[in-house]
Amino acid sequence: MSEIVFLVEEATEGGFTARALGHAIFTEGDAFDQIEENARDADTAFP
Repeated sequence: MSEIVFLVEEATEGGFTARALGHAIFTEGDAFDQIEENARDADTAFP
């Protein structure tokens, strides 16, 4: 099992963005817990 590292940043228009380092995965959300859930979902969608 490999590990995917996400860079999470506050978006200028509010909320957060997250992108996987070294992978073509990007997600966004209004709250940090939503980002965490979206990142987990994206990770399982792109094995």
